[in-house]
This record gives sequence, C-alpha cells and structure tokens, in this order.
Amino acid sequence: MSEQKLKGILDTSMDKLRTMVDADVVVGTAITLGEVTIIPVSKVAFGLATGGSDFPSKTQQAIFGGGSGAGVTITPVGFLSVKGDNIRMIPVSTETTAVDRAIAAAPEIIDKVKDVFTAKE
Repeated sequence: MSEQKLKGILDTSMDKLRTMVDADVVVGTAITLGEVTIIPVSKVAFGLATGGSDFPSKTQQAIFGGGSGAGVTITPVGFLSVKGDNIRMIPVSTETTAVDRAIAAAPEIIDKVKDVFTAKE
C-alpha cells in the first residue's frame, strides 16, 4: 500500500515540474525586429527528492508518512540572433567556459565549412 502512496507523491511532483519546465522555458518566444529575429536561450536545472515510510501503530495498521521536494533554477544564457542565413549566439555573461565558446562559435564554423564545400563545387 505504501508503494502506491509513494508513487502518487512522485507522480504529483513530476507533474508539477512538467508544468514549470518545458521547451518554451529553454528556448523562448522569438522576437522579430525588422530583419532580425532574436530568440532567448536559458539553461534549466532541477532537482527532485521523494521519500516515504510506514510507521508501526498499536491501534491500526501501519501509518504512512511521506513527502517530496523539488527545485528549479532558470539561468539566461544568451540570445540567438537570426538575420537571413546568418545565425549568431550573443551571450548574456562575459564569463564563458570552453563549452560556451564552442556553442557560440558553432554557427560561424558551419558557415565556414559550407563555404569550403561551395568553393569546391
């Protein structure tokens, strides 16, 4: 019986998290300004803990006690700037890691690779 109650607590927690965190939170709604489209990008991290136990009782069957907790952190990362075929990542913070720089440089690298293959044709 306590497994069903614990599953119910976990299911409720996961449903609440799903309503808080979806794809629209990570990649926001595009904003068009003239020829440029700006798309906000965020990093989402969450944690979840759930637990429960049966406690013995002298007057009735075991009493179930349980609980859960969750936390969500949403951090703005930057904006994608789209103008025609040109896509650039504009970071929010000047503090960057190697991964951040690689992601930001990816559109430029793709353009250079396309240029190399186009030049060969």
